Amino acid sequence: MLTHGIPKLINLLSGNWSFADPIGLGPEISLILVIFAEVFCSVLILIGYKSRLASMPLIFTMLVALLVVHSNDPVFDHWNILLYLLAYGLLLHLGGGKYSLTYYLHTKTIKS
Repeated sequence: MLTHGIPKLINLLSGNWSFADPIGLGPEISLILVIFAEVFCSVLILIGYKSRLASMPLIFTMLVALLVVHSNDPVFDHWNILLYLLAYGLLLHLGGGKYSLTYYLHTKTIKS
């Protein structure tokens, strides 16, 4: 998701606030929420910190992309959105696993 979020963040930092308003919150708020999900939450998942919590905004973003933004596209164009949705759903269900930062911090506090 970082490959989708970083260009949006760069546009935002350069003053370009133009973005779609798929659910009626306004383009500025929609852009900020998508950047939060695609950049901040992706970094949290990447480092393995609070992966379950970080996957929730990404699931919502993928659902909006699938059901609202790309609803008129041909069905075979949705495969990448569905793969992201599946991956984030698994992260929500299973968590980051034993190699995540959350697991390391949790086991370290239990031992001490």
